[in-house]
Amino acid sequence: MGRFGGPLMLPADTPIPVFPFVASIDLAALPDDATDLPLPPDGHLLLFAFPEDDEEGFTDMGKVVYVPAGAAVEERDNSSDPWFEDEEYQEVVEAFPRGQVRATIDVSLPHHHAVELPGPPYSEPLPGHPRSRELAEVWQHTRDDMATRGYLQIGGYASEEVNHLDPVAHVVVCAVRAAEAGHWGGGGAVSGAVEDWVLLADWSPCITGREGAVVHWAIQREDLAAQRFDRTYTTVFWNP
Repeated sequence: MGRFGGPLMLPADTPIPVFPFVASIDLAALPDDATDLPLPPDGHLLLFAFPEDDEEGFTDMGKVVYVPAGAAVEERDNSSDPWFEDEEYQEVVEAFPRGQVRATIDVSLPHHHAVELPGPPYSEPLPGHPRSRELAEVWQHTRDDMATRGYLQIGGYASEEVNHLDPVAHVVVCAVRAAEAGHWGGGGAVSGAVEDWVLLADWSPCITGREGAVVHWAIQREDLAAQRFDRTYTTVFWNP
């Protein structure tokens, strides 16, 4: 259903993202009802990211480009970006996975068990799930016997190492902060309500030196419905 790496194929008039190319997903090859997302029936989703957390807290760490079916494309080169002049950066990018992406449909349940509160006690169980912590712990212990781990997950619940809060909630906080600072959003509305957002994809690169890093691409539901993939916001969890 796609490839990790390979040639970067984009329309001639599409700006090249400044982040490394991760994978291309062939949406026509994605089985029906394989995800909980209203994705286009065809075309390609191109995912870009660099697996390093944003120290400033409002920098979008990746991009998503949607290439409609039948669009004229040509091979493009983004290695001229100044980031590629850094030796460590080059080493990480060269370690990105390469090869075919194959689809496996599995169960996805939340790894997190709490929502953040502005004041004491600062967190509470997931709404409607007073025993959410116990449920999350059961899932953590049984997941490997029920679901196949992969580098890349489309839709479902986000996960990351040692986190009791929804990673998408962190994406939302960062997106709102970036929009308020004028760094993201393009002047469009940016909701601070987690329920208005959905996980588009998770990527665990499993790269030496970036162990434990997870990339989260999230998008507002209304932007997904409108196929505004340029308004996907990307964060990276990394505990070096």
